[in-house]
Amino acid sequence: MATFLRDHDLESPPQYRLLDLVSEVGELAKDATVSTDYGESPADLAINSDEIGDVLFSVLALAEGLDVDAEAAFDEALEKYETRLADGEDPGSGH
Repeated sequence: MATFLRDHDLESPPQYRLLDLVSEVGELAKDATVSTDYGESPADLAINSDEIGDVLFSVLALAEGLDVDAEAAFDEALEKYETRLADGEDPGSGH
């Protein structure tokens, strides 16, 4: 990711990366809202795969900007969920 960002002059501070991520997640929400007629038809949910890709790109670029090893962070999250499930807890954050 670092090489791609550097080679394409896409390096940005993490605070901008975070705003970009929020914007991309908003596009997912827009796809969901439009495709389900504002939740009236949940079975019609349709999200464009390129929008998922944009969110993934934004997350990875944010991790890069924060010097966070994305793979290690993902492994940590999986371990956290596995522990919660093994303990009979809700896998979510509990909020």
